[in-house]
Amino acid sequence: MVVKSSVLKELESLYTRPGNQLFVLSGRADSEKELLLKQFLEKKKHFYYRARPASALEQRNRMGAELADKMKTALTKYTYDEYFNRVRSGDPTKLVVVIDEFQHIVKKDGEFIASVLKLKGKRLYPGPVMILLCSSAVAWVDRELGDCIGETAAKKIDEIIRIGNLNFLEVVRALPEYPVSECIRVYGVIGGVPGYISRWESGKSLKENLCRLVLREDGYLHGAVEALLKAELRELSVYETILAAIAGGVDKLNDLYLATGFSRAKISVYMKNLSAFGIIQKVVSFETGGWENAKKGIYRICDHYVNFWFHFIYPHLSDFYMMEPEEFYDTRIAPGMDAYLGRYFIEVCMEYMQLLDMVGKLPLSIRKMGTWVGKKGNIDIIAQNGIRQNMVGLCNWDRPQLTMAMCEDLFSNMEKARIKAEHYYLFSAKAFEPAVTELAARDKRFILVDMNQL
Repeated sequence: MVVKSSVLKELESLYTRPGNQLFVLSGRADSEKELLLKQFLEKKKHFYYRARPASALEQRNRMGAELADKMKTALTKYTYDEYFNRVRSGDPTKLVVVIDEFQHIVKKDGEFIASVLKLKGKRLYPGPVMILLCSSAVAWVDRELGDCIGETAAKKIDEIIRIGNLNFLEVVRALPEYPVSECIRVYGVIGGVPGYISRWESGKSLKENLCRLVLREDGYLHGAVEALLKAELRELSVYETILAAIAGGVDKLNDLYLATGFSRAKISVYMKNLSAFGIIQKVVSFETGGWENAKKGIYRICDHYVNFWFHFIYPHLSDFYMMEPEEFYDTRIAPGMDAYLGRYFIEVCMEYMQLLDMVGKLPLSIRKMGTWVGKKGNIDIIAQNGIRQNMVGLCNWDRPQLTMAMCEDLFSNMEKARIKAEHYYLFSAKAFEPAVTELAARDKRFILVDMNQL
């Protein structure tokens, strides 16, 4: 099983702080939040309670029963004050109190957060304590937690920690049997969701895994997209219509209005919700002098698996249920896979440059990085230092060679964007045309990076 190791390290670091702390930890379904907590709590004195969607009275009774059993103590009042007064580490070591899915409590019972603040303030338990309020309702934590518990309580939270997805390097480490090229394919399809990666078998091909996990009715990812959307969104018919349009290439608000038939006001509200939930993002071109040649206000699905689902599965849902998995893959997925993965190859190349920057192996130190999206043509990567010197990246995933013609297109797009570059990084998943190799040999501004180097 795979967890976000950087979050685990952060929790360990926070645990060593003196005194009492209150943290909120959020992570979407399949973030492996529970596994991460289990690893963190190992060999620490702790009390863990998993809240249910229950009434306030039922919740208090359930927590009381579990606490009485684990702490071997008798309860009389069955209040949160009493519960937090009875928790003990048994020695001077710091106690960790974890209330998981705490949104089920605070939405119905105001006494809970008041008792939590008393616990933090040493009014119920004298020893050092680390309080972790955990939730898989990520959008709720980001947008509604403060209103739910009140401004005063919100200010008492020391830090809100988000369990993010694995980056590409972490995906590579999690799939040690795969070459880099295959890791890119996996990353492009399911992203770095820890729960998805945990169930991927690196001893099997992309096709075998997709047939097993996605295309079979009992596959773990078969209904994952709908489950993800249902977790915090309503009116799925509206959201799915919008996502299908974006996956099909309709990426501007006005075009979405025309394609879906929904009003501009309605589209805007639903797009805002999808953005808050981390499903879509507004793409902003890297700021250059050629603003009049750049596309403005375009949207993309940023969740990798949601994008894969609406690109390959949703348009062919009838075949999805009627065809055998292998037939569906060969007919509906395989022909378009290489073209689809180009976008994610650019993400991987950006991460590669960021890693080089971290260890001081780039000719310029990166201050900001992005993509320039033109009305006609794009620039895959622009990385800029503090004095506006640029490194430009060109990424070739699906063509047999990165060619001089592709370089000429890059130079043309740079003219439209009105930028110049001190260095050029040319990434190719397969090969370089001899003319490009010769260019790099005589002009040291051009740096060639092949798949094996990644």
